[in-house]
Amino acid sequence: MEFKTADLCDRFAQQQHLQIVDPLFKTFTAQTRFSGQITTLKVFEDNRLIRSVLEEVVCQRVLVIDGGGSKRCALLDESLALLAVENGWQGILVYGCIRHAERLKPLPIGIAALNAHPMPSGKHGLGERDILLTFAGVNFKKEHYLYADDDGIIVAESKLD
Repeated sequence: MEFKTADLCDRFAQQQHLQIVDPLFKTFTAQTRFSGQITTLKVFEDNRLIRSVLEEVVCQRVLVIDGGGSKRCALLDESLALLAVENGWQGILVYGCIRHAERLKPLPIGIAALNAHPMPSGKHGLGERDILLTFAGVNFKKEHYLYADDDGIIVAESKLD
């Protein structure tokens, strides 16, 4: 689906409850436009559950990760991003950091995060999946829809056609 978030806001703001994500995120891939149904994951400085979720084959889904906004390590790296591409994920939004920023650029997936950090995360397997996440001024719910491009990120309760 071709879309522009600004146009979606113009078209649907009065009819739909749209949430606009605070402009905190940097895009780390050349693919700046991505959308899909949301899967949520809450972790803190631990990416074992991220790997587990990205191992699932999906269609038109975006993974939203609440990493508590930590800037002490990276939750996503090149190997996890490649796994996401292989399994059909359209995008990943990380409320935390990524690493291997240069290697992520050419990948055919949208990846946005607060920043890059060279330190890897822990691997304890702690976290929660498919729960309500609240950060950047938005409530992210499983099965809602996320749309991202160069103008920003919006979340809608249903698919915007």
